[in-house]
Amino acid sequence: MSGNIKSSDVPIGATAPVLVDCLTLDRENPRLVGNDSSASDEAIISQLFKREELGELLQSIAANGYLDIEPLIVLEHDEVFTVLEGNRRLAAIRLFREPRLIERIFNQERVHISLPQIEEDKRATLEEVSVYRVAHRDDARSFIGFKHINGAAKWDSYAKGKFAADWYRRSGLTLEQIAERIGDRHATVKRMVNAIYVLEQATNSDIFDIADRVNPKFNFSHLYTALSRAPYINFLGLTDVWSRFDSKPNPVPKEREDNLREVLTWIYGSKENDILPVVFSQNPDIKHLGEILVNAEGLNVLRVSRNLMDAYASIQPAKERFAEGLLQARGAIRNVTNSLRGFDGRDLSLVTIAEDIEETIQTILGRMRKKIRSIAENDE
Repeated sequence: MSGNIKSSDVPIGATAPVLVDCLTLDRENPRLVGNDSSASDEAIISQLFKREELGELLQSIAANGYLDIEPLIVLEHDEVFTVLEGNRRLAAIRLFREPRLIERIFNQERVHISLPQIEEDKRATLEEVSVYRVAHRDDARSFIGFKHINGAAKWDSYAKGKFAADWYRRSGLTLEQIAERIGDRHATVKRMVNAIYVLEQATNSDIFDIADRVNPKFNFSHLYTALSRAPYINFLGLTDVWSRFDSKPNPVPKEREDNLREVLTWIYGSKENDILPVVFSQNPDIKHLGEILVNAEGLNVLRVSRNLMDAYASIQPAKERFAEGLLQARGAIRNVTNSLRGFDGRDLSLVTIAEDIEETIQTILGRMRKKIRSIAENDE
């Protein structure tokens, strides 16, 4: 292989070796959360390191060298190749090749990357890599979409949604056609793109900023799961059939944008305003929040208390709350029983707590038995 090959010498639709120095990271990479076209290489690589298990790839390259099995997919512009597929690999290679890059990443992004030692024969594999050149981004979308949405190397849900939404906007294809090309048989692509449009509306209207979320991980699946449920659709003023057809920009009516702000804050919180999210897991929290949205009492409790459990309890019938609480209490007591060997007999405060539980249980049993007797007497 000759590493001196120029970008103009790489035929479109063919694979050829090129120098790593001719490659650049893709600023439209769907993996990136919150970055724009002006993002620095340091910002991009730090995010790939934090979110994409770049450490494992670094270890593999240090041990084996770069295994040039699958070519990077690239798009040429002004004698430079933008890597459409393979940004993680390029980032790892550059970390080994550019000694000052790790220092710049730490200074700019406060992310520390520990680089494993690499022997010179392994380092020699990082000079050039194979690339497959395409004429347009669209030419690579089917392959990338299949690989990272339904294939073996799946992206996280937000990266999938961004990729599918961009493909939909640029290609002129319907979402059904895109889903067919990547083997999606469960309308997942449509749900993701719908959520991307809602998220973009919130961002453009200064309702929500992804970077303001409390959890370092952006749980995009919480949003697209919520938006497929009728209570959220009604609360946000979306039409009943909005999820059946291809997505449109700004789907939430202007007069319901305050509701959108509430939903996004309940799901993701706000660091700037020191507001914690009330949703901590997709199941059952997203379901419970939806049930609260369509109940005036529960909604008021949530707005005042910012406590999902309290709000959900307020909308449950007393009979259901009692039965559920009793079952939960039994489970907790059984867990304590299984851990009795952990009690060494020294902490007498634990005995006081157990006695209080016993008294509470006797009170509950007494009232239950009294009600049973009362019913039996009325039936005679």
